[in-house]
Amino acid sequence: MIEALDIHVTGIVQGVGFRPFVYRMAKKYLINGWVLNAADGVNIHAEGESRLLDEFVIELSENAPAAAQVKEIELKEVPLQDFDSFEIRFSDDAAVQETTLVSADLATCDDCAAELFNPNDRRFRYPFINCTNCGPRFTIIDALPYDRASTSMKDFPMCERCAAEYADPLDRRFHAQPDACFECGPHLSLAWRPDCEATPGEDFPTRGAGDVSSDELPDGWRIAWGKTRETSDALIARAVELLCAGQVVAVKGLGGFHLVCDARNAEAIARLREGKRRGGKPFAVMMANAEAARNVCEVTPEEEKALSDPARPIVLLKKRQGVALAAGLADKLPELGVMLPATPVQLLLLHDFARALEQMGVPEPPMLVMTSGNIHDEPIVTDDAEARGKLGGIACAVLGNDRAILSRYDDSVVRIISAGSAGAAVQMIRRARGFAPVPLKLARASANPEAAAVPKDAAAPEAIGAACHEDSPETAGHEAAAVAPVLFAAGSEQKSTFAFVRSSEAFVSQHVGDLENAEAFDAWLDAKSRFEKLFELRATRLACDAHPEYLASKWACEQARKLDIPLVEVQHHHAHIASVIGENGLSGAVCGIAFDGTGFGADGSIWGGEVLLANAQAYERFANFAYVPMPGGAACVKNPLRMAYGVLWEFDLLEHPAAKRVLGALGEQADLCDQMIERGLNTPMTSSVGRLFDAASAILGICEHPTYESEAAVLLEAALGPAASPDGGSTDEAGVNSRYSVAITKNTATPKSTAQDTSVLLFDAAPTFKALLDDMQASIPAATIARRFHSAFVEAIVNAAKLAYSVYGVSTVVLSGGVFMNRFIIEHALAALQDEGFTVAVNRELPPNDGCISYGQAVIACAQDEITRNE
Repeated sequence: MIEALDIHVTGIVQGVGFRPFVYRMAKKYLINGWVLNAADGVNIHAEGESRLLDEFVIELSENAPAAAQVKEIELKEVPLQDFDSFEIRFSDDAAVQETTLVSADLATCDDCAAELFNPNDRRFRYPFINCTNCGPRFTIIDALPYDRASTSMKDFPMCERCAAEYADPLDRRFHAQPDACFECGPHLSLAWRPDCEATPGEDFPTRGAGDVSSDELPDGWRIAWGKTRETSDALIARAVELLCAGQVVAVKGLGGFHLVCDARNAEAIARLREGKRRGGKPFAVMMANAEAARNVCEVTPEEEKALSDPARPIVLLKKRQGVALAAGLADKLPELGVMLPATPVQLLLLHDFARALEQMGVPEPPMLVMTSGNIHDEPIVTDDAEARGKLGGIACAVLGNDRAILSRYDDSVVRIISAGSAGAAVQMIRRARGFAPVPLKLARASANPEAAAVPKDAAAPEAIGAACHEDSPETAGHEAAAVAPVLFAAGSEQKSTFAFVRSSEAFVSQHVGDLENAEAFDAWLDAKSRFEKLFELRATRLACDAHPEYLASKWACEQARKLDIPLVEVQHHHAHIASVIGENGLSGAVCGIAFDGTGFGADGSIWGGEVLLANAQAYERFANFAYVPMPGGAACVKNPLRMAYGVLWEFDLLEHPAAKRVLGALGEQADLCDQMIERGLNTPMTSSVGRLFDAASAILGICEHPTYESEAAVLLEAALGPAASPDGGSTDEAGVNSRYSVAITKNTATPKSTAQDTSVLLFDAAPTFKALLDDMQASIPAATIARRFHSAFVEAIVNAAKLAYSVYGVSTVVLSGGVFMNRFIIEHALAALQDEGFTVAVNRELPPNDGCISYGQAVIACAQDEITRNE
């Protein structure tokens, strides 16, 4: 029986080859009708036999192009119109421009990879091969609608053969905007310093293809271009020679440059580390496939899936026991960051590097360090000339190209964690290339003012109104679009992101970095301007962190005054909890546990060990870790021995025999710390769990002089050893030794105390640190002490949830904050809370660190705005 359906598909379904995909599926299932882009997705009219229509719809849902993200398919039975063919209809681009969602960049697909290494294909070894299923997207877009003229491909007119593919709906390069070949597309370049040892000279050879001509650049470098297959291969071959010789090469990727060297060469790694001023922070590596990764790491099926994801993130994998890695690669850590090739250039480079190693008699699979092309704390370099200037002191050559990068993107980082009864789950560590700027749904506050409003005299969690729920599909975005309000959330200082909210969608930026210098802040402003331009966003409201000294917060305050628009200043840890509420669409009050390093508190102190009773609109401080002094303030972050002194001073443990090691290591600084604490000079108080972990690491002698952020806590976790996973059969005694338990006492309020700045309960870590010192004195191994210390905080998390439930009946627990990047803490906390019957929510598409703060700010600001409108 012939039937007709109108099909409406929403999500990322424009500019990703979705219409030609629909066309091909229609031909496959004998469907007649049409497909076209609409302002809110893709519309399809389909006529065919009932069974074939069903299979057609299933194909749309389950086998869409890799670049597409189908969010919803709506079906409506309609009268037959007796079409006798299927066609692609072309809509008015201006009509769909406002709501078009841009795909993130995607790794080279299998079809293109096969053509890349097929000698009979016309794109054999072409370094910029792509199709509608893969290649650059957001990093080359200058404006919407997404077409070649609005990208950095505008300078490369298509040749006749590429144009024919582009126009053929049956070809997988139909409307592939970056489509190109050697004849018409971008080309590789290799630049080198003539005075750099082991770099090409005037007689630079091309492996039998004659000489590659080179030119001198104004900065004194020489450059050669690979405009043919032979010359392009010659440049890659030379880059491989340099890598085999232990040199560092800067290689242009999709969102910026990488610095690359042989991951098995300790001298090359040391040179790279010194040049980047990276200290001990681990490097990520690139390997050919998951099978190669298994030679050095354990790779589960879930991790293999993450490695092969079209986003090609760096995946943190557990090192295999007994495998020796080069010194300086990822010392002392149980995990190694591994990524698979994402671009044709990376595929060619790794392939040729493997062949060169094979000819040298090296049996191991090739492994290249692939780290961000920047100097310490600076943004990743995107321009070829800038790469020569900024990276030339590290890299002896720059493998670049003439296709401009318009948006700066680092590599994304993920890991697979055990989520208790939920099984394996992806934890985002850094959301950047391949994931951003795909928008996240933003839950909205209830339209019922009685349910949503927070009474002004609210002092108990039961007074907190219902949290958010998502708009229904029928109304989402339509009424809001008429008013078109836009919120801009400025995010945090560390691991900065920002977020724009339009209707029910939150456009969270890529990871920008730490806003601690002018270069980083300029990169933040540049990324913000690009979002504004591409998505036609102009903020009518602002949100920022309540910290008065954050650069992004200062900017937001200035803009609010300048433009006379509303500004919401959001408490840092409430933003952490709200980010999870928003991502999971939670309603009702939650027990929000936010553990991290630093956050400006409502009482002016530094928070970081918080238990909040919260929803999307408001929070109350139910419990926190007792304050400890930070002698020297921020100096404690870089010198955890100072933090250790503050902890031991506060807990009256300076006289403990095991504390002598800390005092001796501090030397004269011990007296200085004592004076600062006693006099209250530059000694802020903190409840930070992150700082407690730093102190424990320093006391144990694991890390006294960190070279990168959170190294002390990271190495404390690494000291746990391989028996630390919740299902790994821990060698520690069953349960947590009662000596390590975190004490719980009632907090003391004052007449001026509020529910936001003063908690009901205090968590006191003094017994935990005394037990740690006792075990040190008893010569208990550091691994055992570290495990007991970690377990004490897991127990504290569970106790906090139990107390919140016993007092207020709140059974949903939310975990967020940088401390939950600790695999032991997050995995054991999830398992323990679930065992106790709690519903537990964590960040899903955003990291638990400060990368989620801008989204959390947006959730809160929008929820509070809903309340204001409903009052």
